[in-house]
Amino acid sequence: MKFDREDKLEIFENAITWIVVFAMFIYGGGKLVQFDGASEINKTVSEMTGMELMWAFYGYSKLYAITLGLFEIIGGTLMLIKKTRIIGCLFTLTILINVILQDVYFEVHLGALKAAILYQFFILLILWLNKDLLAQSIKSLLNIKKSQQSKYKLMIKLVLAFIGFIILRITEYYLTIKY
Repeated sequence: MKFDREDKLEIFENAITWIVVFAMFIYGGGKLVQFDGASEINKTVSEMTGMELMWAFYGYSKLYAITLGLFEIIGGTLMLIKKTRIIGCLFTLTILINVILQDVYFEVHLGALKAAILYQFFILLILWLNKDLLAQSIKSLLNIKKSQQSKYKLMIKLVLAFIGFIILRITEYYLTIKY
């Protein structure tokens, strides 16, 4: 059996989608038990590390952590279905921005930050592979005239490239820090 370029790209897209979906299901489901007992830290706020503070915050409201986990699972489910993949990517992209910012600002273990950045990169790659469909969807939402379509495709490419650049800069910065 011989695969053409489009078949290979589809296989690649499906593979990285499954990686992100699997991670979202694991992280989302993990929120059910991940923060149990996390609010029972016997330290004052000023004595806590950033990560301990964040965990105490999540441990204080189990429902909040479960809600975030549910959003991760919803994002993964939307990505799993080809017809809702773009919406799922955009939904999960916003969730992972929050995760990355928390990992950075609360100095969560570097491995967690690297994983979140990797999943975010995969999502941006999936969006890039579907840039024409993404541009078409945005165009139909905004009812853009045909003469302006190429401008919006360029804008989408630039925005995706900019987000990727920011993620790479954050990664580069935090990889140079010794924990």
